[in-house]
Amino acid sequence: MATMQVKSIDDQLYNALKIKAKADNRSLSQQVVMILKEYLSKPDPKLQHQTDEFLKLAGSWKGDESAEKIIQDITNRRSTKRFDFMDNINVFD
Repeated sequence: MATMQVKSIDDQLYNALKIKAKADNRSLSQQVVMILKEYLSKPDPKLQHQTDEFLKLAGSWKGDESAEKIIQDITNRRSTKRFDFMDNINVFD
């Protein structure tokens, strides 16, 4: 397991950590690890906000066609040959 040292902690913060650790029946080190785990396990509110904003822009799909039909239509459009006109051109004459 890794060891970490934190320098220049404000006295007020240090005392608050000690009080919280004692209230939770943990050592100071255990308390700091618990606080870090809790903080890091929460989703980033900035990312959540970005996701919410994107979803507002995206809206919802309105239509009666099934997803399979829509996918098939897209595939068919992409499968058309863009260079069909060149089939009758002989470039080696």
